[in-house]
Amino acid sequence: MRHYLLLLVDLALIVAATGAALVIRDNFEFSPERAASVAPYLLCTLASAAVILPAFGAHRAVWGFTTMSDCLRIVAATVATIISAVTLGFVFNRMDGVARALPLLQGLLTLVFLVGARVSTWLWRRSSDSSGRAPALLAASCRTVLVVGVGEAGGLYARAVSSHAPDRLRIAGFLDDDRHVGRSVHGHPVLGAPERVGELLRDLELHGVFVDKIVVAAEFEALSAAAQRALLDIEASSDVMLEFLLERLGLGDKGGGVTRAAPFSVDPETIEQAVSRRYWRVKRGLDVILAVALLGALAPLLLVAVAVSVIDVGWPPTFWQQRPGRFGRPFKLYKMRTMRAAHDADGRRVPDELRTSWLGRLSRRLRLDELPQLFNILAGDMSFVGPRPLLPVDQPRGCVARLMAPPGLTGWAQVKGGRAISAADKAALDIWYLRNASLALDIEIVLLTITLVVFGERVDPVAIRKARRDLRQASPRHSLDPAELAAASRFLAATTEEAA
Repeated sequence: MRHYLLLLVDLALIVAATGAALVIRDNFEFSPERAASVAPYLLCTLASAAVILPAFGAHRAVWGFTTMSDCLRIVAATVATIISAVTLGFVFNRMDGVARALPLLQGLLTLVFLVGARVSTWLWRRSSDSSGRAPALLAASCRTVLVVGVGEAGGLYARAVSSHAPDRLRIAGFLDDDRHVGRSVHGHPVLGAPERVGELLRDLELHGVFVDKIVVAAEFEALSAAAQRALLDIEASSDVMLEFLLERLGLGDKGGGVTRAAPFSVDPETIEQAVSRRYWRVKRGLDVILAVALLGALAPLLLVAVAVSVIDVGWPPTFWQQRPGRFGRPFKLYKMRTMRAAHDADGRRVPDELRTSWLGRLSRRLRLDELPQLFNILAGDMSFVGPRPLLPVDQPRGCVARLMAPPGLTGWAQVKGGRAISAADKAALDIWYLRNASLALDIEIVLLTITLVVFGERVDPVAIRKARRDLRQASPRHSLDPAELAAASRFLAATTEEAA
């Protein structure tokens, strides 16, 4: 029943979006006669939406847990609704009294209203969950686990993690019989059979997800011989910890596994010093305003980018990787897919240069593949300007200070060197930005980014030398705390070890 109440809310939002579109189309003047002439078209829209939204499952998602796939479903359902409404309206009365621009405005505003309501609820839930908590520490002791077994014990473990350790454990997925693949357990996907654990770990690493521990929630002896051998091989050949849940609960007799040192902690004073600048709060407010404006203005371009990705590489159009954000908190960074599958039908590795077509290269050249990151910015995972989020294995050793700033869609290192400079030079530019961030510098970076998109990447050796010189000659007020430097070394060593 609650599902259909949410459907009624969506229909009410569509009515509001249509009214707003009519007012905007008439230069912010309201006329009862104009509203009456549009009423048949509005009824066609509501009739279409009442069928199409449930068909796309738009009313079943919990708004407080909105994901990128939910937003894409809303986009697809909105496009289908507007097309259906225009078709019905033309058949009914040839769209008499309906301005030709109205359906376009209606569609854009419907997207803003429907997606905005869900994202706002998601943001409210997220802020409620985190209210009163101190900022997470660098590389906080959050481990990623795979769970073997979709039985009672596996479900119990997932519920326990969700209730008692959401900040310390993250479930990447479940392993079980192939008949369960594609389904989910408490929101976590079933990735494949335990026999394929090695292949699945490599696939997760392509997304930037590095598993710390495999929790065997099933009777080990009940697994196939191939699954037992695959799990024990992973334990013997890597630093992934193998933990037997039933044995830990005193319900089994099988144990084993290796242990690893826990991630380090950082002095709270260091974190307080990093987050105390008032500009970061101002910057966050500007990010939200600009992200909302761009999502509305660039909605047609986003649809084009989705269509290009689907035509070029197929469904789904988006791709995500887990990256460390501010203070090392992991988040999912979204991009449009521009590369085809890494292996052909015979299982042979396809060279990267053959995986990208001219459409994909054009999308990357124009930075269209970065458009989904507007949702990351709106969610607070990223900013428009800041150090680019890297995979943990790519973090420059000794330069963890770059994680003190929110990661950016573009940054000082991108406009002053891009892919052509070394990791050390990028880190120097990123840390220089962290210490000199200001509204004027952010505006300069945005303008230089536009130039970069038009003319391509260029290396600025003067900026690189200046960043290195300023870092060497930094005043005491800007010097890195010795404790932070020591913590940085330990963090990066642990990160590289975990990603290996």
